[in-house]
Amino acid sequence: MTILVIAEHDNKVLAPATLNTVAAAAKIGGDIHVLVAGQGAGAVADAAAKIAGVAKVLVADNAAYAHQLPENVAPLVAELGKGYSHILAAATSNGKNILPRVAAQLDVDQISEIISVESADTFKRPIYAGNAIATVQSNAAVKVITVRATGFDPVAAEGGSAAVEAVAAAHDAGTSSFVGEELAKSDRPELTAAKIVVSGGRGMQNGDNFKHLYALADKLGAAVGASRAAVDAGFVPNDMQVGQTGKIVAPQLYIAVGISGAIQHLAGMKDSKVIVAINKDEEAPIFQVADYGLVADLFEAIPEFEKLV
Repeated sequence: MTILVIAEHDNKVLAPATLNTVAAAAKIGGDIHVLVAGQGAGAVADAAAKIAGVAKVLVADNAAYAHQLPENVAPLVAELGKGYSHILAAATSNGKNILPRVAAQLDVDQISEIISVESADTFKRPIYAGNAIATVQSNAAVKVITVRATGFDPVAAEGGSAAVEAVAAAHDAGTSSFVGEELAKSDRPELTAAKIVVSGGRGMQNGDNFKHLYALADKLGAAVGASRAAVDAGFVPNDMQVGQTGKIVAPQLYIAVGISGAIQHLAGMKDSKVIVAINKDEEAPIFQVADYGLVADLFEAIPEFEKLV
């Protein structure tokens, strides 16, 4: 068996989720190849070649892949993927955008967001917002799979010495074009990669009150997240949302402030190693999953907590 892993990157840096995806590939077994599709992504290819367990790095360097538009990348992956037993990508926005198109072009089913590898053709994935785990077996000739990064410990980023090979294929569907992007800049860690996450919910009452969480996060070196209720209320932008329809996180420490603990939110953070909940409602569902719970007014507790850090 040979497995193709789609690298997650920005043409400059290899995203940590790629290491988790390679870990999933390693559990399947066989040779692991990593595809870097982009433009001027030499540094990414070099980083991919150093990943422990990777046998080969394929580099598709072309203007058509500069912004990794799925309409262009998917035909490339489908073309290369015919020679592989499995195609894996992290269950990020990019992975979820590209792999369904690949599965359709290869005329196979996709297995989404696996959290465990049982065998080369059998995997486990969460359903019903994580309240049940489905065991899925596929007999497809090529198994197209997205990997939930929080389900696998990352492999070592150093130690490998994979061969790097150029791929000449260039696919420009001409159906979409990159217009621009507005990136939020922050000195805080990226939400899905942070070791500590502080999240606020509807109990924060308004967006201005998130300043209390920002201050605490800065002292802890943490990322700041939010529940869907806080996002829907307009307190914070939706790229901060943690949950089934937001980002899936599994930090070493997750601090939930003013979050009731709806199923939608729990699906995105319940794999955190330690969960701390602060809520004035002692019946809040969040306390059922919390390792430590504090029944208190968050506007009194957070400033006190910040003084102790």
